[in-house]
Amino acid sequence: MKALVTAGGRATRMRPITHTTNKHLIPLANKPMLAHAVGKIVDAGIRDIVVNVNPGETDIQKVIGDGSAWDARITYVEQVGGPRGLAHIVRNARPYLGEEPFLFFLGDNIILGSIREFVHAFEEQHLDCMLALARVKDPQRFGVPVIEGDRIVRVVEKPETPPSDFAVTGIYVYSPRIFDAVTAITPSARGEYEISDAHTWLIDNGAKVGWREITGWWKDTGKPEDLLEGNALILNELLPEDMIIEGAVHPEARIQGRVAIGKGTTIGPGCLIRGPVTIGAGSTVTDAFIGPHTSIGDGATIAQTEIEHSIVLDRATVRCGCRIVDAIIGKDASVTPADETLPKGHRLIIGDNSVVEL
Repeated sequence: MKALVTAGGRATRMRPITHTTNKHLIPLANKPMLAHAVGKIVDAGIRDIVVNVNPGETDIQKVIGDGSAWDARITYVEQVGGPRGLAHIVRNARPYLGEEPFLFFLGDNIILGSIREFVHAFEEQHLDCMLALARVKDPQRFGVPVIEGDRIVRVVEKPETPPSDFAVTGIYVYSPRIFDAVTAITPSARGEYEISDAHTWLIDNGAKVGWREITGWWKDTGKPEDLLEGNALILNELLPEDMIIEGAVHPEARIQGRVAIGKGTTIGPGCLIRGPVTIGAGSTVTDAFIGPHTSIGDGATIAQTEIEHSIVLDRATVRCGCRIVDAIIGKDASVTPADETLPKGHRLIIGDNSVVEL
């Protein structure tokens, strides 16, 4: 079985971070989001992976590579014709998938645990389509199944009045019949080929469609607050062997709980780091408190600051003498005290879609 993974789109709700970084490369627990998806797929025994990317994309290929890091093979396919919906991605990838069953995994989805049993259930039940469902508080953001008894009879895309509190997650397994479905459907009112319409077509045309509820957590990282929650969830699940201290920690610094510190990073005196926390390589932390559920990238500087439940990307400088929470700080960004320069006041250079609380 092969896998098809989405890594395209523009992620407008994640701006300004995604002005310069592909959403799927934003780190969660200091590992690119897309790498978490590839890891789940390989864990399920699938090592032939097709990744859908935007036309002209090069960064993902450089960061994720050819798959050899997972003992797998990754082929990159550009999304011809621009973003036209998930069903269009399946149509576009057909020449690379062949006429065999495949796993379809949205690259911005993260889940707890393995998907092996999900794939095995598809095979054992000889299905044409297997959908992973999760109970959510806001099903109107997703495709929502209409369930009668134990059968899905229809899937409605982003309904104003959801028929259930289930969402169809971004994890599917298909037989080649899905190609008939994505070819038969027409664009929706928003001009996209909806994967929900393809699922309904399969049901209406006698295909065997099954479902299974995800029993652990599932997170669609569609908004900044989702990224922070996803980062926290992954940090909570990291094993002790993942939390290795390779940097230099001053004897007067305090490390509490599960903390990972990369090579070349220095933790100075007067620091308290309370896990789960990951700090990348070559960073410097002085006179700072780093609280739970925080990830700090490579080459960052954190000083005279308290920061918690946040994501700090590579080479950022945070030295502001205040407490920061629920923040995403981009690469090479600078957060410094307002009283270091004249005139006194808050100096702001704010890009499109930024959020600032003073």
